[in-house]
Amino acid sequence: MLNIVLYEPEIPQNTGNIARLCACCGASLYLVGKLGFALTDKYTKRAGMDYWQSVDLHRVNSMEELFSQFPNGRFFYLTTKSNKKYTDIGFKDGDFLVFGPESRGLPQEYVTRDTAITIPIKEGLRSLNLSNSVAIVAYEFIRQVGF
Repeated sequence: MLNIVLYEPEIPQNTGNIARLCACCGASLYLVGKLGFALTDKYTKRAGMDYWQSVDLHRVNSMEELFSQFPNGRFFYLTTKSNKKYTDIGFKDGDFLVFGPESRGLPQEYVTRDTAITIPIKEGLRSLNLSNSVAIVAYEFIRQVGF
């Protein structure tokens, strides 16, 4: 089982796309902290289409709350500020992939951990789209662990 964590997501269309991805690949989706939109937002619903009822969706107030729910969980933090590639990780069933908000990424306290990983991109460019990033790493997890 793959666990996708969106920390304070801001763009409803991205969250809807990610929810659809989670439904299709059987991943759980954790929305953590303050959302930049309402889950009832028409753009969120439209992006997720009719897949919302198939999403294992969890709303969590903080990362600390999520850590307390899964004290033995393995958390990987996606950031542009790491040199460790996501392909260098040996993923395991039950891992958590944590992605930050679109405009600012994860807080410094997470990107400095030794489980911070990155998707390589061309130098001088800022980042990939959030839903694309989730898809890339989710399917690497599936490649390694199985569908």
